[in-house]
Amino acid sequence: MLLKSRRNGYTALVRRCGVRYIGALDQGTTSTRFIIFDQRGSIVSSYQLEHEQNFVKPGWVEHDPWEIWDNSCECISKALKEINLKGSDIEGIGITNQRETVVAWNPKTGKVWHNAIVWQDLRGSELIDRLKEEVEASYLQDRSGLIFSPYFAASKIAWLLENVEGLRDAAEKGDAVFGTMDTWLTWNLTGGKAIVTDVSNASRYLLMNIESCTWDDELLELFDIPKHALPTIVPSSGMIYGTTTPSGPLRAEVPVCGILGDQQAALFGQACFTEGMGKSTYGTGGFLLVNTGEKLIKSTHGLLTTVAYQIGGQRPVYALEGSIAVAGSLVQWARDNLKLVKSPQELDKLACSVPDCGGVYIVPAFSGLFAPYWRSDARGVIAGLTGYVNRAHLCRAILEATAFQVHDIYKAMEGDSHIVMPSLKVDGGMTNSTPLMEFQADLLGVPVIRPLIVETTALGAAYAAGLSVGVWKDFDELSAYWKEGKRWEANMSEEEREQKIQFWKKAVNRTLDWECEDKE
Repeated sequence: MLLKSRRNGYTALVRRCGVRYIGALDQGTTSTRFIIFDQRGSIVSSYQLEHEQNFVKPGWVEHDPWEIWDNSCECISKALKEINLKGSDIEGIGITNQRETVVAWNPKTGKVWHNAIVWQDLRGSELIDRLKEEVEASYLQDRSGLIFSPYFAASKIAWLLENVEGLRDAAEKGDAVFGTMDTWLTWNLTGGKAIVTDVSNASRYLLMNIESCTWDDELLELFDIPKHALPTIVPSSGMIYGTTTPSGPLRAEVPVCGILGDQQAALFGQACFTEGMGKSTYGTGGFLLVNTGEKLIKSTHGLLTTVAYQIGGQRPVYALEGSIAVAGSLVQWARDNLKLVKSPQELDKLACSVPDCGGVYIVPAFSGLFAPYWRSDARGVIAGLTGYVNRAHLCRAILEATAFQVHDIYKAMEGDSHIVMPSLKVDGGMTNSTPLMEFQADLLGVPVIRPLIVETTALGAAYAAGLSVGVWKDFDELSAYWKEGKRWEANMSEEEREQKIQFWKKAVNRTLDWECEDKE
């Protein structure tokens, strides 16, 4: 979507006033955006394009990396053109990306060895199941902060090495590199000069030592992945990784100087810079993170220990995270697969037309269940159907499914960190759904707060880049720009809340009992 609120006359005026610009390339699961921010963190231009989702077989999802790069170039060009800026007017570029999605390519020629394997993809399940029998889960958690799951990059890389002809030999010879989307985009933006990933993305590979923030030799051996085929791990902010090429979409040499995985970027953009501050993002998936400072907290409730960010040579800041595979994509599924509605707005309207879900509970375990269950064998269910249920009840249950999943993670986070969050900051496209946000506040029993600037993922990447080149000086300045946009208060009784949670748990148990042989 192209924002058209800033015209050329406005641009000429602000240039005379000395406005400074930072660009953020926000590469997500379903689309790519380039957003230009001014030094107050306000959006002055944005352009967005969707890319194709390739569902190869049940549980397998791929993206075309060249389509994503082409879309990135177009988004950059269109966003600049809209407000009559040149690439040289941008002081720095920050990148934020869908994490765990893996690309393999030849860094010398640009040849892509295989479509990108998306974070939702389950093809690494067989390897993960085998390793579960050989290695203690506690060993993996102690070294990486993560758990055995095909969600992370390691099993995807291992699958590529074993199944793409010639790739292992190429990797051994230096003719193949494996990277998440930040690495792919940085390599392209810098004309092939920078092959890097920041610590927040590296912490999602299942290959990085969570304490030293370096590739772990034992984990690399476990997955049989050559270290030299991986990118260099760099801080999230505080350095310049390279400059864009004049032949690229910016037509100028602009520092690429900030990288954050999408969920860490949203935490950064929400100004959650102190221990105990947390946020929940409602996008294609759902992700709740809480900042734990420099403390490494090992979860006993099915959560992940991850790197939130690192600034220059400072110590990394950590977070606890809970991930939901299916959130906004459930609304897309209802629209595109079931033809239940024509738009998310219609789904919201129908959901508001009934007082409750009519006893229907939907557990969208399309790619298994993520936190806190971590069951890749689970499959989705619709429970509680009766003749009373109509289309509106289903629409409401679709929205409530995301709120229930967030509640599961919220309670697990309290159990692990002993941090009781008095409110929850929220962001992402689904926060436009009033019935969802109202129900989320009711279910958690705390206020749910959306910021004035809702594009927090891109904003976090912009902040990381801007700190590197001096557009912003410190966290205090960034925190001052955060403003509350909307608040939803809890109104549900404790008795009703507990009853709904019990029904939800019964529905979840149905997904865990499911046994089905996937057919090609």
